[in-house]
Amino acid sequence: MIDFALLGTGGMMPLPDRALTAFYVSYMGHSILIDCGEGTQTQIRLSPFNFKSIDAIFITHFHGDHMSGLPGLLLSMGNESRTEPVTIYGPVGVTDVVRALRVLAPELPYEVRTVELAVDNATHFKCIGLDIDAFPLDHKLPCLGYSIKLLRQGRFDVQKAKELGIPVKLWSRLQDGESVDGFVPSDVLGEERKGIHLLYATDTRPVAALEKYGKDSDLMVLEGIFGDMEKQARAEETRHMMMQEAAEIAKRAGTKDLWLTHYSPANTHPLQYYDIITDIFENTVIPENGCCATIGFEDD
Repeated sequence: MIDFALLGTGGMMPLPDRALTAFYVSYMGHSILIDCGEGTQTQIRLSPFNFKSIDAIFITHFHGDHMSGLPGLLLSMGNESRTEPVTIYGPVGVTDVVRALRVLAPELPYEVRTVELAVDNATHFKCIGLDIDAFPLDHKLPCLGYSIKLLRQGRFDVQKAKELGIPVKLWSRLQDGESVDGFVPSDVLGEERKGIHLLYATDTRPVAALEKYGKDSDLMVLEGIFGDMEKQARAEETRHMMMQEAAEIAKRAGTKDLWLTHYSPANTHPLQYYDIITDIFENTVIPENGCCATIGFEDD
């Protein structure tokens, strides 16, 4: 089971009724925060989640509306007596950017680590027990989208384990994917079952990677900067994505649900486009601040 929240839905600047976009993912008592614009820590306080469980922060790109809240968040995490390291992932250059921002948060009771991710090809890594793919987008600055998967192994075949004479004390290790005493997981595990798959991508023009990494996902969270088609040229010029374009991508990717985010301040009433967008992709949500949900395994 994965819990998550779209803490804010705004782009460029926070508004009185719209916080800057950030996405919080929680799994087994550990959490990932994607982007941290001004006011993100306030949105976390308004959510069911907390600072202390954040083990990793993923940065999409180095625009202020996506990371200017980082120094304050790091300080607040320290004020809550955190001592475990926090790892900040982002495009190449994230180490220097974080170092500069930490002029405002120079002394913390925990270590801040950084991991620089390629901006010209995808990078696969694991974080808090989840499989992550960071992949390049098309924005004015190098920008990354993030695919988040909770993989699920096949069922453990107790009868087969007994027939093979595998000691019971080894069963849990095999179930965890470990080879032990000449036995391998495939000896006792069935076919891999469907896991949970989320994708988050904003500040980009439509790119093929969105469909590739969002294929058959449970949820895609995609930018919808404008809904007024008269602003299409502006979206192309600034390397952003229209609400209609996001819906088309979700439809082609075969995702179950689409949440839109990163609305322009000029997009004052995004819900007015609801009928237009859902005509393209029916399972579209046009969220407000703090939209939360939980996804479990299908056969639970």
